[in-house]
Amino acid sequence: MFIKYLFPLIYSAAYGLPLASHIYWDLWPLAHLWLAWALIRQAPYQRRLAAAMSVVEIIIIVTFFARFLSDPEWTIWRTNWFINKVFVLAAFVALLYLVLAKPQYFGKR
Repeated sequence: MFIKYLFPLIYSAAYGLPLASHIYWDLWPLAHLWLAWALIRQAPYQRRLAAAMSVVEIIIIVTFFARFLSDPEWTIWRTNWFINKVFVLAAFVALLYLVLAKPQYFGKR
């Protein structure tokens, strides 16, 4: 949340720019909230959703990294994006590990 929203808001406010000028809007936060809700509520489909979303996120991020690292542009915004994606990638790799290695964690209460 800090990297994707708060840092750009603070930066924009500090430099007198429109507040949302450096926020890159997308629908991933909604997908992540759905996954969080499914995991917390232990929805019957939680394990399948966690596996599918993890695989999709990992493929997308690794593809983005390959493109970016072939010709990196280390501006403050691209660095901020890169750091965010490193954390997102780590989270989804860990989640995929749990889905595959510890399926008992995804049982009913």
